[in-house]
Amino acid sequence: MSDTNAIYKDARDRMGKSIEALESNLGVLRTGRAHPGLLKKVMVEYFGSTMPIDQVATVNAPDARTLTVTPWDRGALNPIEKAIRDSDLGLNPNNKGDMIFISIPALTEERRKEMVKNAKGYAEEARISIRNVRKSALDEVKKLDDLGEDEVKRAEAEVQKITDEFVKKVDDVFDRKESEILG
Repeated sequence: MSDTNAIYKDARDRMGKSIEALESNLGVLRTGRAHPGLLKKVMVEYFGSTMPIDQVATVNAPDARTLTVTPWDRGALNPIEKAIRDSDLGLNPNNKGDMIFISIPALTEERRKEMVKNAKGYAEEARISIRNVRKSALDEVKKLDDLGEDEVKRAEAEVQKITDEFVKKVDDVFDRKESEILG
């Protein structure tokens, strides 16, 4: 990278990916409402290979307390049921012969606090990732030979400004998820 604008753009792109990863991780946390994203990370052992549930079935949320899983092949019904039962989501699937119904229980206060704690962990991982990108960007700035001392200080301030902006986004995403879990 030959100029500071390229460094800023790269830092923004990489920090943006940290936000996307955070949103993806928070998306699978249960909030007491049924949504198909809950099962996104469930892996099904089917025909000797492991694949995400959305590659062997359709997941729907007909109401706020129920998920339905309709396999594309009826032979996948039992492996899907086993994968959901064995997941760390604490869900109890009911096999109805051609589809699986999952009743989403209301979250207890203790479980809500545990989920907020998990969400905090994901948010902290995102902050660490953003700080690592900041460090990398600052190293790139220092490697530029054609910058004077004042320009380096200005570039470092800009990188810090970008970092602060993305850390604020992490805080906003976390706050939204926390109120969703506790609400």
